[in-house]
Amino acid sequence: MHEAPTPPEALRTLVSWQAGRVATIGARLTGARMPLEARSDFAVLSLLEENGPLSQADIGRILGLDRNNVNGIVVRLETDGFASRQPDPEDRRRNVVTITTAGRARSSELLDHAQAVQAELLTALSPDERKALIGLLGKVLASHPAQSA
Repeated sequence: MHEAPTPPEALRTLVSWQAGRVATIGARLTGARMPLEARSDFAVLSLLEENGPLSQADIGRILGLDRNNVNGIVVRLETDGFASRQPDPEDRRRNVVTITTAGRARSSELLDHAQAVQAELLTALSPDERKALIGLLGKVLASHPAQSA
């Protein structure tokens, strides 16, 4: 009886290859629970919830998003009542985005979906292994400058 072929060791030992495969699986699981717009809404809302009001430019830099995409996300969040946007009092050429009470509720709802996806994605890991993986990936990411998408 033949074992099913597996990807070659040269790939299996590349963290970048493994991370890419995990990201693909995570994106599929997330897509089953949250439409694409909800994923970007969650990223922006959770950023605002944790950091307070930010300029659209800062949102793009921190999340690695193109400024045109940030504008579209912010317009949608503002239209839905999840965020408000006002000119920056220090530089009226910039907009400052603030999360609303409804936005905090929406962020919490989306967090529940995101956590369910993580639980499914990482089902093979113990809680300590999950914590270690998150820490190690965070360390790798912190050693590289933020990149726009």
